[in-house]
Amino acid sequence: MNFGDFHLASLSDGVFRLDGGAMFGIVPKPLWKKRAPPDRLNRITLGLRPLLIRTGTKNILVDTGIGAKDDLKFRRMFAVRQQEHLTASLAAEGLAPQDVDLVILTHLHFDHTGGSTLPGPDGSAIPAFPRARYVVQRGEWEDALHPTERSRASYLPPNFLPLQERGLVDFVEGDVEVAPGVRVLVTGGHTRHHQAVLVESAGRKAIYFGDLIPTTAHVDLPYIMGYDLDPLQTLLKKKELVPRAAQEGWLCFFEHDAARPAGFIRYEGKRATLEPWAPGAAEGACAVPPAVQPPAGGR
Repeated sequence: MNFGDFHLASLSDGVFRLDGGAMFGIVPKPLWKKRAPPDRLNRITLGLRPLLIRTGTKNILVDTGIGAKDDLKFRRMFAVRQQEHLTASLAAEGLAPQDVDLVILTHLHFDHTGGSTLPGPDGSAIPAFPRARYVVQRGEWEDALHPTERSRASYLPPNFLPLQERGLVDFVEGDVEVAPGVRVLVTGGHTRHHQAVLVESAGRKAIYFGDLIPTTAHVDLPYIMGYDLDPLQTLLKKKELVPRAAQEGWLCFFEHDAARPAGFIRYEGKRATLEPWAPGAAEGACAVPPAVQPPAGGR
């Protein structure tokens, strides 16, 4: 889709499943299952949706999905299904892996970095995008190298260590413009140094929330993952960014939503809702709805 002077595309690396209770934290199951019906193992289906940003001078990829390096036990555990891998999704946009100039990683969990590397000729992991620089928050990298008992299972070194070994990682600290019109915003919450990505072009703004707001069901403030290391920080950032997104008419991308990759946040009274994005409308142009003023006094 055209977005100002840029082109944005929600890509796919397939779907997987995680426990619904963990995905919705303190929200009772009778409420969340209306939005995300679970299977018999209480797992809900989640999308793997990296974002492609084409600025005219750079091809930028935000996150890389779950990849295809893991064994059958891993893929069964998380019910990974990949009718289309990220490389095929990129090819549908007319790009090969070597055409990617920059990869921004919101954080280093396996479902966001798995596609950053692939098996080389000798079976060891090598960079999947050989010409790209990889942008990572320095604090996130340090936490991935020194995980706690709570976070260790989410950080798989073959997904990211080969990038540093080849000198492809650009470390940033805090909110930084990593390309003209493309800025990373540290949100914390899910991990201590988790970052979202804000895109601005020709007066329009779009945001890729990453795991701050992983699906459209998580737009409501109390819907916060049990996986988040600091749920109160997640809440604070949602209270900051959700009203701004509504007020300024941001196009919002949801990385793990299997059905709705993007939309515009609107308010019905004090409740935030989502107006779906129709990527095929107006020959791929993005018709931004009028901005909505959030209600006074919170929700």
